[in-house]
Amino acid sequence: MSRAIVFAYHNVGVRCLSVLLAHGVDVACVVTHTDNPAETIWFDSVAELAARHGIPVITPEDPNAANVVAELSALRPEFLFSFYYRLMLKAPLLALPPQGAWNMHGSLLPRYRGRVPVNWAIIHGERETGATLHRMLEKPDAGEIVAQQAVPILPDDTAFDVFNKVTLAAELALDGVLPDLLAGCAQARPQDLAAGSYFGGRRAEDGRIHWSRPASEVHNLIRAVAPPYPGAFADTTQGRLRVLRSLHPTGKAGPFSGHPTLFVDDDKLYAECGDGQVLRLLAVELQGLPLLSSQATLTAGDQLNAIFGTPALPLT
Repeated sequence: MSRAIVFAYHNVGVRCLSVLLAHGVDVACVVTHTDNPAETIWFDSVAELAARHGIPVITPEDPNAANVVAELSALRPEFLFSFYYRLMLKAPLLALPPQGAWNMHGSLLPRYRGRVPVNWAIIHGERETGATLHRMLEKPDAGEIVAQQAVPILPDDTAFDVFNKVTLAAELALDGVLPDLLAGCAQARPQDLAAGSYFGGRRAEDGRIHWSRPASEVHNLIRAVAPPYPGAFADTTQGRLRVLRSLHPTGKAGPFSGHPTLFVDDDKLYAECGDGQVLRLLAVELQGLPLLSSQATLTAGDQLNAIFGTPALPLT
């Protein structure tokens, strides 16, 4: 039976840890994170899964601290796995397992190396992404690839939709290659890093909508940061407008000649963007409250006029 130490968090961590257990891997310790009370915890708990299986769990602030490395070294792991663990692992940890340290990344490497790859792929209008199991080096997401699984990104998929697909892709990739990996005969191929890209993390402010951009770009931003992420937003005369869901009707032009405007047509809310194309806004909040409530007695146009004093609001 192969022995492993697992660094894991989030849904990918839960599903990939489950795969290891299903294949009879002796997981000697799980290293995970303490949930941040300031963060919306919409995902499953690695710590709870480990507890159900009687696996020791630690949550060090610094996994690379000398005492942590010594504690894990004493377990004599043959493998180290990282499944959506959020901290970088340095050389002393990566050198512990003789059969290698392996990371599951949420993109088709070498594309979208780095942070929040699902969100970045949607922002750039990609129609495909996936999950990649690769050897861990100190340089992030740069090691040899042993398994990949692609999934489609549909035009109106949100980051939540795609993340669920990537979670399944990670499970499939790991489940398929694990027998060969444990047997020491998995075929690895080097990455051509020049053919890929690296992206950093994102902040809430990066969700600000610039309505002067083409409608396709605005739509991609909205769906890339839709709940449970912070959401795309813009500021208006009546406060912050938060756009939670949109549709991009193909070829539908607005009536304002490319001047960004919020308006109602056939009792539906639209935004014209800088290229003259429109987005239908399906879920919108103003100052934290739903805009254009379907429960109101007024029409959508009359509601918009009552809130902003105009039936067509210029956007910036």
